[in-house]
Amino acid sequence: MPSPLDLADLPFLREALLELVLLAVTGGVLGAWIVLRQLAFFSHAAGSATFPGLVAADASGVTPIIAGIAIALGYAGAVQGTTERRGTPVRGEGTGREHGEATALLLVAALATGVILASDVFESGAVVDRLLFGTLLGLDTADVLLSAAVAALATAGALTLGRTWSAVGFDPDGARALGLSTARADLLLLALVAVAAVAAIPAVGALLVTAIYVLPAAAARMLTGSVRGLVACALALALAEGVAGLYLAYWLDVPAGPPVAVLGALVSLVIAAATRRSAA
Repeated sequence: MPSPLDLADLPFLREALLELVLLAVTGGVLGAWIVLRQLAFFSHAAGSATFPGLVAADASGVTPIIAGIAIALGYAGAVQGTTERRGTPVRGEGTGREHGEATALLLVAALATGVILASDVFESGAVVDRLLFGTLLGLDTADVLLSAAVAALATAGALTLGRTWSAVGFDPDGARALGLSTARADLLLLALVAVAAVAAIPAVGALLVTAIYVLPAAAARMLTGSVRGLVACALALALAEGVAGLYLAYWLDVPAGPPVAVLGALVSLVIAAATRRSAA
């Protein structure tokens, strides 16, 4: 059985650990507004929407990161355009039944198209597992650099636009009355979440992006009532769950995404049960 010290001793585990730290920073910073603005479905959809493009890019020799970012940003722009036409603030689950149905249809179509491309067109079935569930122990330097860039952008965006994101989420009419650029701030938030989803795919896969960006923040929201506390607590939970998931993945010889997701779900359930008991 490997020792926890192996996480720091082995070169490929050090790189995986660094990746998890960077994703935890992004998850802590953006996860707060993903939860507060009800963007969990959007973050999941943004990752899944890139799946067929990533399969095609991988088989065609195009850099998958570039293809994924382009598709994710296009999806973010489309969602923002839809909400602007309806005159509602950006909320992943709150923009109407039609938007929810369209997003669900997109998810099914994207996953089906990606599987067809991988199995029948490009005959690269191994790509499916890597893109859907990640390969944290086989990251490229470019993957880590993208995560570092996204973590820096997320932090900068939160420091400069965090109050606007909160104001639009809690009181959109009041935010507009104060002259805040709500449409531009919302578009930047969606773009950051979309790019963050792409950055997490190499580590945890398109299907498990929520394990990094949603589950820790959702659990943290049950423990704190302030935005700063939510960010700090979400970051701590994302890092702890990521490191524990990495150790389990190394020990069990499985992709790291599923253990991280299971740990995140278990932590959320335990916290939810504890808070309900204390409230009672």
